[in-house]
Amino acid sequence: VTAAISRPSARARVRACTRRVSVAAAVALVLTFQPAAAFDTRATAAYVLDQTTGTVLLAKNADEPLPPASMSKLMTLYMAFEAVERGKQNGGLDLVEKLPVSEHAMSYGGSTMFLDTTDRVSVEDLIRGIIVLSGNDASAVIAEALSPDGTEYGFARLMTQRAQQMGMTNSTFANSNGWPQAGHLMSVRDLGLLANRIISDYPQFYPLFAEREFAFDGRAPQNKSNRNPLLGLGIGADGLKTGHTAEAGYGLVGSAKQGDRRVIFVLSGLDSAAARAQEAESVVNWAFRQFTQRDLGAAGSRIAEAPVALGTTQSVGLELKDDLSMLVPGTGGDEIEAEVIYTGPFQAPISKGDELGELVVDRGELPAMRVPLVASASIAPGGFMVKMTAAALHLMNRLNAGPQAAPEVEAEAEAS
Repeated sequence: VTAAISRPSARARVRACTRRVSVAAAVALVLTFQPAAAFDTRATAAYVLDQTTGTVLLAKNADEPLPPASMSKLMTLYMAFEAVERGKQNGGLDLVEKLPVSEHAMSYGGSTMFLDTTDRVSVEDLIRGIIVLSGNDASAVIAEALSPDGTEYGFARLMTQRAQQMGMTNSTFANSNGWPQAGHLMSVRDLGLLANRIISDYPQFYPLFAEREFAFDGRAPQNKSNRNPLLGLGIGADGLKTGHTAEAGYGLVGSAKQGDRRVIFVLSGLDSAAARAQEAESVVNWAFRQFTQRDLGAAGSRIAEAPVALGTTQSVGLELKDDLSMLVPGTGGDEIEAEVIYTGPFQAPISKGDELGELVVDRGELPAMRVPLVASASIAPGGFMVKMTAAALHLMNRLNAGPQAAPEVEAEAEAS
């Protein structure tokens, strides 16, 4: 990175009343790109996240609460995973534990495991039935087991509370499975956040989302296949959940991994299963082809120098605190530019590793990336002669300025 950065220039503003100098140094990185082609989705709402870097690649109506259909089963699954992690002895669930099926759970239509009240089903089978078969009845069985009052609606209230705690501020739940009901809403950004949490928090359960079939006990051969249209296409897709109702349209919360990069996406409001499949594959291809992750520098790479006051040396190096890797548009073209921003001169003592500024990288249509810069060395306070010299220079500057000097002086400085 050091070799790729030109000599920085800076404009310094000197305020006599505070002796504070604010410096913004422009830095040119030898890296070029052309703006990525925009993805014009047919979905009513869409959200695409590069999970590896945390970069949002697309957000269309991302914060609008919409009917999520079966995609909201991901919240039931997340809470089921939490319960299994706690264990039965701590108020949770065991995978081998068998749960009863209520009249209410059995009454659900749509996608089901065809459970009835004579069944007792293991938690593991119920989880797989929700993931692979989109079982409305299986969701209700889990919900009633975890509900504080034994009802699905009681569990839905817990879902809303837990979603708020997790930062899903545009989600409210009226049931466990996305059955059409007033007040059951999620934004696509919230669904993306939830998918990210499932993948990150429960890697032991995430492989279940890639299962293509689950026959349960063979009672419903017509409902044994995973509805995710991307599984098996060879594009790295490995989850998560489809959804469809007349009100919500066709939607998909999906994820795909290629190499070291993982992309999470949410599409909602498409008009057919075919459109959902086509749009989902297109968005995955777009995310991986139009953007690439680049390593620009290792931790400790020196980026700039900043002035030091009353220290044993007059400047301190500013270096990368961490390895610098970021997502950029994947084709060549215009320069990526960055700014080194700090407030100086810095007062000694300074310790190696002190955070002194930041590198702000402009990535075109992507959000700017802000990277901390730290001191490359420790600098001790100067001795008596350093302090006397600084005091004398300050006095001479005041005398040279004269009584008619403006209280604020603009100075152009060339940073070294």
